[in-house]
Amino acid sequence: MTALMFPCTVFETQKRMDDYGAEDMRSGDLTAGQLKTQFRLTDISTKVDPYTLRRLAAFGGRSSMFRPPAAGGPVGRQECARILFDEFRELSATFALYGPYRHLIGKMINHMQYGNGTPFRDALLDQALKAHIINDRTDNSSLLKIKNALDENIDRVNGYFPNEKFYRIREIILDGRLPKFDRFQDNFNGMGITVYDTWATHITIKSLHIESSGYRAAVNYKVQDHFGLDAEDILKLKFNQFRFFRIWFVLQRYSQFGFKPFMTNMEADIELRGAW
Repeated sequence: MTALMFPCTVFETQKRMDDYGAEDMRSGDLTAGQLKTQFRLTDISTKVDPYTLRRLAAFGGRSSMFRPPAAGGPVGRQECARILFDEFRELSATFALYGPYRHLIGKMINHMQYGNGTPFRDALLDQALKAHIINDRTDNSSLLKIKNALDENIDRVNGYFPNEKFYRIREIILDGRLPKFDRFQDNFNGMGITVYDTWATHITIKSLHIESSGYRAAVNYKVQDHFGLDAEDILKLKFNQFRFFRIWFVLQRYSQFGFKPFMTNMEADIELRGAW
């Protein structure tokens, strides 16, 4: 047998990194007619009508749940987008009530407004990813699966991981669960609205040091998500019922706006230890 050389990428999802051809990365590709008929997006904002470019004002200057909004004065397209983004940010607070990650959604909405589709990185995203991986103590934890693969396949006598057993690492990771921010607390701490599911994950063992008493392994996770919505998203009731997502979809997909979605990049370095 030969020794597996490190660093070594031991796992990659089928979905690839930097997939700008993904459906949720489209922008400015839908007309007002399509948005209204195919996606039933007629009630978008409480402040402005993106289709007629007019402000909304309640009859008599007072809002009422029993009276539809009346059209106010006209606004320019850029001003309409600015009003929609402000409302977008205001509505985001519902999904980010507490914790160190609650301000991330505001940063990411700002990036959508001004970043022109460039990738997004933030130290808090890396922090959230690392905490999630380390604190996942379930049997399906991908980190625990990697540790099990190392425990079971390291050649302790010769002090290396056999190259011929490489497939076992990927195999056992596939049997586990990759980190996703879909836990109950993520509905309120800001991570569910900023990331939730993930698009692509690469896992690399950067180094493996084997001694007579055990081993140390440096494991790197690279995770990427898309801050964008596809047609399947907005057609689901759990998204469509919220004005937050209706505004997001219109800002991204309406041909008169076309604000670009972007890649959200996260990374975490974690040390694994094993003893025998």
